[in-house]
Amino acid sequence: MKKSVYSICGMCAVRCPVTVEVENGEVTWIEGNAHDAGMGKSICAKAASSIPMLHDEQRPLNPMIRAGARGSGKWKNVSWDEAYDYIEKKLKGVVEQHGAKAILFSDRGGPFADLHKAFMKALGSPNYINHDCTCGRNPNHASKSVSGLGRTAFNYDFKNAKHIVLFGRNITESFKVKEVKSFLKAVKNGARVTYVDPRVTNTTGKATRYWAVKPGTDYALLLGITNYIVAKKFYDEKFVKKWVSGMKELRAFLKPYTPEWAEKETGISAAEIKAFCTEINEDRPAVIFHIGWLLSRYKDSFYASRMLNILNALMGNVEQPGGLIVPKTPGDAGAKGLKSLGANMPAVKEPRADLCDSEYSHYDNGAGMLQLAYQAIDTGKPYPVKAYFVDRHNPLFAMPDPEEQKRILDKLDLLVACEVNYSETACYADVILPESTFLERDTLLRTEKGPKPGFGMRRQCIEPIHNTKAGWEIYTELARRMGKGEYFPYDTIEDLWNFQLQDTNVKIEDFDAKGFVKLCDKPIPSNPDKFKLGTESGKFEIVNKSWEDKGIQCLKPYEPPVEPPEGSFRLLFGRKGYQAHGQSINNPVLSQLLGSNDLMIHTEAAAKLGIKDGDTVELANGDVKGTIKVKVTDFIDRNCVFMLHGFGKNNPLLARAYGKGLADEAFMKGKLFDFDPAGGGINLCESFVTVKAA
Repeated sequence: MKKSVYSICGMCAVRCPVTVEVENGEVTWIEGNAHDAGMGKSICAKAASSIPMLHDEQRPLNPMIRAGARGSGKWKNVSWDEAYDYIEKKLKGVVEQHGAKAILFSDRGGPFADLHKAFMKALGSPNYINHDCTCGRNPNHASKSVSGLGRTAFNYDFKNAKHIVLFGRNITESFKVKEVKSFLKAVKNGARVTYVDPRVTNTTGKATRYWAVKPGTDYALLLGITNYIVAKKFYDEKFVKKWVSGMKELRAFLKPYTPEWAEKETGISAAEIKAFCTEINEDRPAVIFHIGWLLSRYKDSFYASRMLNILNALMGNVEQPGGLIVPKTPGDAGAKGLKSLGANMPAVKEPRADLCDSEYSHYDNGAGMLQLAYQAIDTGKPYPVKAYFVDRHNPLFAMPDPEEQKRILDKLDLLVACEVNYSETACYADVILPESTFLERDTLLRTEKGPKPGFGMRRQCIEPIHNTKAGWEIYTELARRMGKGEYFPYDTIEDLWNFQLQDTNVKIEDFDAKGFVKLCDKPIPSNPDKFKLGTESGKFEIVNKSWEDKGIQCLKPYEPPVEPPEGSFRLLFGRKGYQAHGQSINNPVLSQLLGSNDLMIHTEAAAKLGIKDGDTVELANGDVKGTIKVKVTDFIDRNCVFMLHGFGKNNPLLARAYGKGLADEAFMKGKLFDFDPAGGGINLCESFVTVKAA
């Protein structure tokens, strides 16, 4: 028997809509959901590799409880009841001794995180946190400080843009399928693309201008650009007068930061900067300054993103074709939204362990800050944190200094990982709860914003092949065992979906036709004269008084980056288009494409060290050392080296990836708590390494 199932991919955080073909209980094909106009039938290699992953036994197939010390690799397979019993006993002990606030939860965030937030709310803990301290917290907080809205408050209308400016946003390799298709349409239509990165990437090949900026000087380059744009009045004066406050302060602040000054800091010529600004003036308002994605890099990345936000406002590009478009919500369509699973639960009044509701109240406490929660685990302040749930999140691989993290995690009474893969964090846990792959599980509904807002559904395509469960089943049972079953009255996924849909006029069967439901027939038009910002003034605030009152400078003077010590290099990292961080490295198909990671180093730097392309070298930062092959190239800055993230797996259960390459985060020694207090993002590119022939 053949059937088509509309679902949502789960191979990375983008979660594209897909169509899955099933025959006699086996998945035979996967492609993009063609009912989604922006998606079509396109998928990426990660999605395609989901089918062989189904039968891969190098992933958790049963619940597991450790049988030795943490990280020893000794496990015993247990039943689900045994795993639940173990967690229940430990968790109740933590709550009895320290209260529910001693429980921490982290995940990758996104549209399905409402389940995890509701689970924590039901338990009575305020400590839900997502992964964003190593991804988008800097641009999120930068956006909030300028517009009062987060980084997803605007969509980019790439396909109609005349000029796209990307600072380190390697859009063709670290990509969303629909976004990159829109970007490529713009390129085909003749849009200018300015790409800024210390390393040549695939995106460089689509650029009309590439600037090989000195690492750590993005903010300097943006100051030079903004100086010239403001001085020459290359901005929308009418829009700025209506929608922007603080121009007087900006002009005064920018005076010393001329293009000539920026040239000395960045290596980009003043003439080039001026030529770029002239083009921007010709192309506005159909100009996009991308505010950044994974912008946990340098100590001033928050301020670089803040200036990108300001430049967008100066362009007058909001709700304009080829600019920033406000994504429309169910409310904009005159409809009700999905009901949160935690809507009927009592509010949690306990303070947060990461201080995002007190000392760091300028941070978005909906996402929290994991490195600050680590401090609470380590010090017991503001109170002890003793139990930690990690759901498809791998902080031991995503955050710096895994050995320091392990020292801190050893202070927990309980560490539980709900995972599809044998992640490093899962393998350091007390219990592994194996979640089914996305092809084997249903998930709660998600809201899909855009010109035609609506809801999307991930449907189970086949029954689980192994002894795995869907996340909603796992947390429903754990909540019940903790005496909170009244808040999780779901016996089936239909019960959960009906709860979410109760305030809408949408029914479960409405998703059958396309896999999603739109709440309006025609796109909701953009309105450049009427949109709502979240600041006190209702304008883009170049100087945000509420942030200044909390001690955060809005216009911070530039400080040059720390230079690598003599004989050292700044360590940079990134990924390929068919790689989702560390979770792709052991995939049956992707592992063959990825192989091992090499260390990219500039030709001149390699020559000074007597190193040739393909040589094996020793990479070191203090007592952290390892060997890796080098890729000698002209296409990288002379003062840095680069490696793909996700390698250096030392778990023999991951036979395909075991022993291949090095893990960049291991060389970020002492950097776990090195973050920008303004933006919160960990400074992942502020470590230095030495290289020598092995």
